[in-house]
Amino acid sequence: MTQSSPETATIWGDGEYNPQLQPGPDVQASEARLYKFSQETKDHLRKFRLTTSRAKDPQAVIYMIDKKTYEIRQDDGKTVYKSLEEIGDDLPDHSPRYILLSYPLTLPDGRMSVPYVLLYYLPTTCNADMRMIYAGAKELVRNTSEVGRVFDIESAEDLEEIPVKLASGPS
Repeated sequence: MTQSSPETATIWGDGEYNPQLQPGPDVQASEARLYKFSQETKDHLRKFRLTTSRAKDPQAVIYMIDKKTYEIRQDDGKTVYKSLEEIGDDLPDHSPRYILLSYPLTLPDGRMSVPYVLLYYLPTTCNADMRMIYAGAKELVRNTSEVGRVFDIESAEDLEEIPVKLASGPS
């Protein structure tokens, strides 16, 4: 059996490593062909990232995928949330969402930090089709929004753990 690094190893049904079956750079390209961001959405993502980098209060926006067009866009209310509780109140029970969060915090050494992260909300009650749609676009959303980290959450209650995870630093 051929040795490979853990990052690139793929073992197929016969137990053999086949480097020709590795996802290559075309994976991102295929995501980009299926899922779309309007120019308005791209501009909003950039503006949100830049304006929240020095924010004194938490700010978040929720993004969704239109099932018919596969366009990734801000939720219908276009709300800028100011707390994790507000976000939790607006998350649907059975549908995934992407949440871009800028969360200011004070580090143990007294410095201020404003991590910009993606919360990938995937409720356990979500149907398989929606799981596939959102999973397929996760890396594209991550790269397009230019977040530092991604956290997977399954319920609004998981939002309570985010400040602790952010304070613990990169993992």
